[in-house]
Amino acid sequence: MNDYYRFSDMGLKKNIVGFIVMMVALCFHANGQWKDYIIGVKGDTLNRVDQKGLKQGPWIIRIDEIRGEPGYEEEGIFKNDKKEGVWRRYNLKGDLIAIENYRWGNKDGAQQYYTMFGDLLREESWRAINPENQYDTVPVYDLERPDFIKEYRIVKVDGYSYKHGKWKYYDPPETKVVKSEMYFMDKIQNGDEITAKATDEKKKETPKTKEMLDYEKKNAGKKKIKVRTGQTGGG
Repeated sequence: MNDYYRFSDMGLKKNIVGFIVMMVALCFHANGQWKDYIIGVKGDTLNRVDQKGLKQGPWIIRIDEIRGEPGYEEEGIFKNDKKEGVWRRYNLKGDLIAIENYRWGNKDGAQQYYTMFGDLLREESWRAINPENQYDTVPVYDLERPDFIKEYRIVKVDGYSYKHGKWKYYDPPETKVVKSEMYFMDKIQNGDEITAKATDEKKKETPKTKEMLDYEKKNAGKKKIKVRTGQTGGG
């Protein structure tokens, strides 16, 4: 009986040792494709660099404070050495201060920035450009209705990321928008254009009075009438 337990115990130990060896081999095989990496606190394989020297997968990047500029940490995904998808940024105390979206390594879509207390500071809108394409089909938004697309334009692109769409600014802790801007491929479409457009339309819609019509009829076909204004000099 003792021999039975002794041999059974030996077999169990061999199985455990074999299992450990197999797991170690699997780990070496899995990580053998990486030129460099770190193991996170949860056992995750982070900050991976492949054999070509390209960043891949989940990364955590720390920037220390320097020359008065506050430091921060950011986390997100790299794809072939370029940021991709959602990236979150924290101050060195661990407070979330930004949520950014990337495509082809450049900002794309909505970006949000916060105070250390979690209050929204501003929202940005960007458009990333595929570096392999020289032209892009870009939506043109209505200035008065920012969510409405008026048309699409094919434009030649020189950069990789443009301010495009509506930007909103807040005055924390209030959630009311205190300022907004509309961009089209880095060119601001300001409120003056809306005002000018509205003024022109108003002018077109303003009906002429009887006196105005009579004056135009009376002076139709005549040369420009010089009006005495009382101004002196050559002006």
